[in-house]
Amino acid sequence: MSISLRDQLLKAGLVNQKQAKQVGKDKQKQQRLVHKGQIEQDDTQQRLAQEALAEKVKRDQELNRQQQEKAEAKARAAQVKQLIEVSRLPKLTTEDYYNFVDDKKVKRISVNTLMRNQLSNGFLAIVHHAGGYEVIPREAALKIQERDPQRIVQLNVKTEEVSVEDDPYAAYQIPDDLMW
Repeated sequence: MSISLRDQLLKAGLVNQKQAKQVGKDKQKQQRLVHKGQIEQDDTQQRLAQEALAEKVKRDQELNRQQQEKAEAKARAAQVKQLIEVSRLPKLTTEDYYNFVDDKKVKRISVNTLMRNQLSNGFLAIVHHAGGYEVIPREAALKIQERDPQRIVQLNVKTEEVSVEDDPYAAYQIPDDLMW
């Protein structure tokens, strides 16, 4: 069984019996005066403990918010990666290239004629993925743009082909001897 602090101090010889009794009497007197309302109890320790607890709760909430933000960012990155991998078009090995600008540098990607037209008209987009570039459909690029706009390298404004009926210059014939 543990011995009280008072008994330990008496046994060690740090205080004598008279000093121990005096401390006990002073403590009882203090409690009686507080109970009668003649003096106020010193509650600075309790107040400091409550303030420290409130500060700890605030700090814990901030750390929790930061962890949630990190988890959400990680989830968005995983969604973007999945969107790109599911919807990317197969890479081509042709001699025909499509040039585009990325971070003030001209880059190129191998394409065919159909892909070139669709990239120019905004039906396809180019995105960063795994240290390279991928070509994906416009719908997937718009979903990626909502989650992480920095991944989009090129997404042209979608243009509709001018139909023959709406062409204002359809009545004009192009001369055969026109040299460009």
